[in-house]
Amino acid sequence: MKKSVKVLVIITMSLFFGNAAQSQLKLPVTNGIAPDLKKVIQDYPQQFHNLVGEVIVQNPQSTVYACNFKMKGAEEASITKYSAANQYDIMSWQARLLTTEEFEEAKKKFRSLYKELNNLSVRMEEGVYFQLKGSYEEPVEEKKFTTVVFAVDSGGNKLKKLKVELQMVYEPMEWKVKVLVYDKEREDDERGPTKD
Repeated sequence: MKKSVKVLVIITMSLFFGNAAQSQLKLPVTNGIAPDLKKVIQDYPQQFHNLVGEVIVQNPQSTVYACNFKMKGAEEASITKYSAANQYDIMSWQARLLTTEEFEEAKKKFRSLYKELNNLSVRMEEGVYFQLKGSYEEPVEEKKFTTVVFAVDSGGNKLKKLKVELQMVYEPMEWKVKVLVYDKEREDDERGPTKD
């Protein structure tokens, strides 16, 4: 083989493998929780009707159900129904994604999940698109509790109370990282109903 043909073959192979490597970098991330969390959020308007499993615990003001949908990487997931006096029941879904004794491990997981969830685009059945938006807060070991609340940037009245929350909390001897999807009844500065 002539020297110029060898050089041409090497250049061609370099370009081919270089383009293949770049195209692999552009593929969407599918190994995280985002695809499963989108399914949970899409069932939010139906009060997680498609995800509710058997009753785990029943209390006077709340009922905890098993979640019949397995989120990738979740240690456990549940749905809680809070009974309200003069309105519809308030539903909350949560999954525990990590339990560890190591603060740094929990902090790393918390940061990784934040990066995955912030600006996550979700498409609802009605064709409504929105993104989750939240401000990162750096976990501090002495604080024992860190949370990021993601709000939707659009979606109309049906989704205005939807919140997605990422938590890192220290419970006796263990750090836990959780994600929650819930209906926020009212804003912190909004008055609730009063009785005469």
